[in-house]
Amino acid sequence: MRWFTIIILVVALLLAGCISEKSGMKVSSPSFPDGGYIPQKYTCDGENIFPTLEFSDVPEEAKSLAIIMDDPDAPGGTFTHWIVWNIPANVTEIKEGADLNYPQGENDFGDIGYGGPCPPKGTTHRYYFRVYALDTFLNLPEGARRSDLVKAMSGHIVAKATLMGRYGR
Repeated sequence: MRWFTIIILVVALLLAGCISEKSGMKVSSPSFPDGGYIPQKYTCDGENIFPTLEFSDVPEEAKSLAIIMDDPDAPGGTFTHWIVWNIPANVTEIKEGADLNYPQGENDFGDIGYGGPCPPKGTTHRYYFRVYALDTFLNLPEGARRSDLVKAMSGHIVAKATLMGRYGR
């Protein structure tokens, strides 16, 4: 009976995640299509600035957005390139390389802010821009780590959208 209860709880949690994914919220970029190649301009081989991101169909109950950009193909495991939070939910676009008035965290390069794709030579990696709609603003200091952001978002995610781009050297 205990296993049955655990299975029911796991299925319920999975379904809750699927409902959030299917909320209709979208993230896109005029710089590259979902699944396409990220232009060099946005990488360590170019200007190393973040691309324009556009948000649509954000749920009404959302108060803020958070972004996590990462590379799951990095040799040492998932590598965090950028985290930013407390973007008001009514913001529909972040322009490439703009000076952001939103708190940003420490990436795995050890810097605060964006660190573009920079895979080892001879490889192509996937880079995910994950946008979370939250029912609150987060009380996190500038320079917080990804683990701090994930913990603070727990229980506050009302929707999620993902944009994936590739880059190779």
